[in-house]
Amino acid sequence: MGLIAIGDVHGCRRSLQALLKALNLRSEDHLVFIGDYVDRGPDSHGVIQDLLALRTQQECTFLRGNHESLLLSYVDRGEFETFIHNGGQQTLASYGMDVGNLYFPEDHMAFIRETKLYLDTEDLDLDTEEAFFVHAGLRPGLSVQENKERGDEMIFLWERSHIRCSNDELAWEKTVICGHTPVARPINLPKLINVDTGCVFGPRRPEFGRLTAVRWPEREFVSVNYAE
Repeated sequence: MGLIAIGDVHGCRRSLQALLKALNLRSEDHLVFIGDYVDRGPDSHGVIQDLLALRTQQECTFLRGNHESLLLSYVDRGEFETFIHNGGQQTLASYGMDVGNLYFPEDHMAFIRETKLYLDTEDLDLDTEEAFFVHAGLRPGLSVQENKERGDEMIFLWERSHIRCSNDELAWEKTVICGHTPVARPINLPKLINVDTGCVFGPRRPEFGRLTAVRWPEREFVSVNYAE
């Protein structure tokens, strides 16, 4: 089995389709989506629809991103301001909705609710170097196990402090593979991989604009450019 982590999609359906094609997937590949399927980009509805179909053909783990968390806060508790401020308007438009007219397809909402906060390879029957997959990252001064024991969703979904750390400053006992913080090029340190290369920002920020995946444990990166 090969593990492939895929960075933040953010409604960029055509870019996701191009990346999946470029990966030349094998039947034994296990795709780990790092989260943030929705918001900001043009077709969140289409992204979720494609992922629902993909999981019937390929083994997939779908992690929750902070944008899925914001969507759930809006749907469940009416907390719309932060959702809209962070690109939620584009998500609603892709579903043909507005803030006063909510109806997400049941299978799409079930997909969002079933997303996981992390994937630890120690929980898989794999003969591979261990890694920990999470949307945002972990507290850099705590071990992976200590972060897991604290179980702080805000850390799993929003943390950024590790991005500024050198490898020696990370207290982790295994490699953490994440997204959430856009970077011009993938971060590839012994203890940290970040595959969010800011695909959705491509039309206005040329230093970003790529959707990136990484094969684990080979550390082979595959990227495609933002596609309209």
